[in-house]
Amino acid sequence: MQNRAEVHVDLGAIAHNVAQLKKISGVPILAVLKADAYGHGLIPVARCVLDAGAQWLGVALLDEASAIRSAGIDAPIIAWLVPPGSDFTSAISQNIDLGVASILSYKQISAAARTLGKKARIHIEVDTGMTRGGFLDEWDSFLNILEVDHDDVEVIGIFSHFARADEPGEKQNAAQLKSFVEASDDLNRIGIEPQIHHLSNSAATLIDASAHFDLVRTGIAMYGLSPDPQTLGSSEKLSLKPAMSVRAKLHLVKSVLANTPVGYGATEMTSCDTKLGVVAMGYADGIPRIARKAGVFVDGKRAPIIGRISMDQFVVDLGPNSAAQSGDWVLVFGPGEQGEYTADDWGAASSSINYEIVTRIAQRVPRIYTSHEK
Repeated sequence: MQNRAEVHVDLGAIAHNVAQLKKISGVPILAVLKADAYGHGLIPVARCVLDAGAQWLGVALLDEASAIRSAGIDAPIIAWLVPPGSDFTSAISQNIDLGVASILSYKQISAAARTLGKKARIHIEVDTGMTRGGFLDEWDSFLNILEVDHDDVEVIGIFSHFARADEPGEKQNAAQLKSFVEASDDLNRIGIEPQIHHLSNSAATLIDASAHFDLVRTGIAMYGLSPDPQTLGSSEKLSLKPAMSVRAKLHLVKSVLANTPVGYGATEMTSCDTKLGVVAMGYADGIPRIARKAGVFVDGKRAPIIGRISMDQFVVDLGPNSAAQSGDWVLVFGPGEQGEYTADDWGAASSSINYEIVTRIAQRVPRIYTSHEK
């Protein structure tokens, strides 16, 4: 079957990034594989990062963790977005560590473990200032419960998440670090000593050694993208290699006259006689409809978007002298080494971030993998 669009994933780049992050942090790596490994492919990336030296895997959802176990991967893994009512029995049976952020979840996990006759492995999440996940108002009550009722659980870890780690020098980072240490001390006072303390995301892994503790959680940087190109610098500056490239075919190339309207709503018109290329991807494939000032790389140069992006296609201005033909491949984004648009460029063009660009590429676009060396 001939593809109209493809995602190419360089597993060698991911392996390089894992090695780089291990070198920087000096502690074990937890590879974050949520959202289908940020769009790169859950199982291939899981195997790659373990081969490259990551010791832990992390996902948001239990279904993601179960898929990893079903693939025969038995590395330590934590799922942290597990609200009350989740299938805790199945998770415990599969040796999946669970993030705990509420008293109700803790009670349900304990009950499931008791029924199985097997201790649940838990990581206690504390809210240190992001005001998203983690214990906050229930913390003191939870400590009272945990002190007298922890026979059915093994407290493997305590963790939290930075809100502004990609802003060096921001005071909230120091405040969150202090709050995290205080929460860890609270557990120690009631006789609970977690094996692992983890707070650092990619940004903190790269720039804040004081937050590395026993384990760092590396997400976007592991895929070779900067957590924030404006504040931390580009992938190249951080010695990271972007792993994802996306290419698509030109469904059609046509010559048009100046002042020709293009696309829904006729929001743009050609400025001169030119050639237009219809790219066989659209917002159903993950191309942001809102994107402006992005495009594709073809004929050794950039060809910008013209008009609105449609569900399955968008139009680019190839220029009057383009040699591109119907059926040619164009590069939607890549590492940037040839001058092509990058995920950072598409993020900026969409008033968004590189995270969203790579994670939103739809499953109907096949993934093709470059093998890596162990």
